[in-house]
Amino acid sequence: MIARKQLLAFSLVVLVALAGCAGTGGNDSDASNGTPNAGNGGSANIQSADSATTGGQERNALAVQQRALIRTGNLTVEVENFETANVNVTRLAREQGGFVSDSSERVHRNGNQTWTTGTIVFRVPAENFSAFFEEAKRIGEVEKSDTGAKDVTDQLVDVEARLTNLRSQREQLRGLYENASDTEAVLSVQKRLSDVQGEIERLEAKQQSLEDRVAYSTVTVRMQEPRPDAETKTPEQQSWHETGVVAAFLDSVDGAFVMLRAIVVGTAYLLPYLVVLGAPVAGIFVWRRRNANEQTPANQSEQIETKSAGETVEDNESDESNE
Repeated sequence: MIARKQLLAFSLVVLVALAGCAGTGGNDSDASNGTPNAGNGGSANIQSADSATTGGQERNALAVQQRALIRTGNLTVEVENFETANVNVTRLAREQGGFVSDSSERVHRNGNQTWTTGTIVFRVPAENFSAFFEEAKRIGEVEKSDTGAKDVTDQLVDVEARLTNLRSQREQLRGLYENASDTEAVLSVQKRLSDVQGEIERLEAKQQSLEDRVAYSTVTVRMQEPRPDAETKTPEQQSWHETGVVAAFLDSVDGAFVMLRAIVVGTAYLLPYLVVLGAPVAGIFVWRRRNANEQTPANQSEQIETKSAGETVEDNESDESNE
């Protein structure tokens, strides 16, 4: 059991060492292939040097032609009508095999005047980048334009080399996993295999992203309609005597409706408060009125009795005087 564990550990160490040396193997091979044979004569050395130079130039020319470039373009134009220009430039992109990646639009207001601005991001095939960019310039008056290119050839080569190395490790780890017999060895190989698989997936996603950006160039088109003349006065900036008669009458009518609506809305807001606060006040008023009505007959009867008593006294006094 111990010998098997040692063998498995030794296999993992050798596998990691081979993975580290895989990146330098190609350089050693190239160096050995490029070393001239000492047994050949001077003419043989010269011919081999010439052929190496010619072959190197051809390889460099081929490498230049096969460079992976991410091309981008930015264009700012002023258009008469945003919607029309949007339709036209989108149609141009579709004719070149492209599509709309992202878009935004904004309407600006200044009094009763409006103008629209927006940005549209297109993805077009790399081989049609120049044609689409030149056609897009014709949709309006160009204010700013620029293009750029980023060389990602080395990144793609590095990613591909690392993927090749990791895939080789994965196959070897799968073989070790199948031959592992004890639980500790299985878990160890399984963890290493999971790490390698995760790194492979990450590099594949990066490679796919780079290849997609190389295959489809990005063109950002910013369009804007002419902004209204600053010298044109808005209705808010005009003096009252500069307003026309009809416009003044219509404004007054609108003002009357607004005032009426304000009264109605204010009444609607106050009505619940009037109901809540008015009910107790009305109850108190009714109660006091009723009490006043009940006390009035009693006072009248007292006044009548008092008056009757007064008349009796007066009659008695008159009788005494007559006697």
